[in-house]
Amino acid sequence: MNAARLGLGLAAVGRPAYITTARDADLGEPARRSIDAMRARAHELLDEAWALGIRYVDTARSYGYAERFLGSWLATHPERRGAITIGSKWGYEYVGAWRMDAEVHERKDHSAAMFDRQWPETLDALSTVPDLYLVHSVTPDSPVLADAEVMARLRALGERGVTVGLSTSGPHQGEVVRAAIALADSPFGAVQATWNLRESTVGDALAAARDAGWTVVLKEVLANGELARAAPEGDLERAASGIAPDVFAIGAARAQPFADIVLVGATTREHLRTAVSASARPIGRAVRDALAVDPVSYWRERSARPWS
Repeated sequence: MNAARLGLGLAAVGRPAYITTARDADLGEPARRSIDAMRARAHELLDEAWALGIRYVDTARSYGYAERFLGSWLATHPERRGAITIGSKWGYEYVGAWRMDAEVHERKDHSAAMFDRQWPETLDALSTVPDLYLVHSVTPDSPVLADAEVMARLRALGERGVTVGLSTSGPHQGEVVRAAIALADSPFGAVQATWNLRESTVGDALAAARDAGWTVVLKEVLANGELARAAPEGDLERAASGIAPDVFAIGAARAQPFADIVLVGATTREHLRTAVSASARPIGRAVRDALAVDPVSYWRERSARPWS
């Protein structure tokens, strides 16, 4: 049985607003989420993750100042860099200007010009070369897999020792993953996909990626906080059967045989400690089917989540 390692995802602490639940409870009033405060929070979580033995850190150009926060933390602990695997992503940019009420928080662009701009920005922010560099949130409507210029750049990056990959989102994740595997002279060796007890339809495609030798990273295993709490006598409480719902959900993700890394989008030290306590917990298909929702509905509701 696989017991995937844990990784710390910085999406929720690199910017003041995000779509995860309970942010006021975890981070305090929006007015308290200054750049300095969020940097301190990110450093606190990175320290805790290090102490707990977590050695994978996930970030992206669009996660506000998350790459900068990680870079400044590494600058104070240069001896730790060799023990940490860093994954970052390009193809979205943060345009929220550190405002809670921004009309638009991020913008997608999978062009070669965006890669040419964002790769140097990543290097500058981190002050190191990431180990994995992923195209951010590829969906079937993205032209990136058929863009010869982008593929050439990604192959060149791979030849320099960086593992090139893609992340996916939306109800057709499996279709995207399989298309990327099937590419002639594919540059890819890693995938990051949403997998959780509500939306696990990408599982077979991730198994195929793992069989192809790719590194597989699971994200949003708590469904942006939805699986962190269970309604009394609801389906999640019944399935967890006395286990804390977040521990149950993370344990189910860690047990997936295709998973190498399970990301935890923590905003508190307690979140990280809980994740570490969640050992791999296999679940049967009947339980998973009982908890699953229609993927189109799942992604529609996710898109409608407020930034808070």
